[in-house]
Amino acid sequence: MKDLININNLPTTDILSRYKSGKIRFITKCRAGYMVCTEARDFDNVNLLNNPDLFLRMYKKGALQTIEFQPEGVSGYLTIFARSGKKIKLIDETILGNLTVGTINSYWVNTDLYDQSQYQAVGATNWTSYAYRLNEAKFETIKGS
Repeated sequence: MKDLININNLPTTDILSRYKSGKIRFITKCRAGYMVCTEARDFDNVNLLNNPDLFLRMYKKGALQTIEFQPEGVSGYLTIFARSGKKIKLIDETILGNLTVGTINSYWVNTDLYDQSQYQAVGATNWTSYAYRLNEAKFETIKGS
């Protein structure tokens, strides 16, 4: 994604933009502390690929560890998001470019994704603003002026 502004230099990959369909699975940490692998349902796969911000809102805060994507026609899975503790080890540019301030502030405030100077660099003004790509200023026209 060319219009990405990543002042923290989070490690990125560009996989999702190359494929139109595929399967997604999530590796999460359950309450007991062990890892669980869950595959998204077919209609969830379509919804997630059309709305990349949803990837990081699928599970409770702190549960999601890794997201893997299997492009249609490929036998293996590719990692598109990985974290270890508070460190983001890898994130796909499509997910990063579509993340909103609200998603980060609600689910990822204790990780590398959260950074006020990043928000300022992209001109984020509210929770619906993008966190890692430039937000265009919206001006209201005043009638009668």
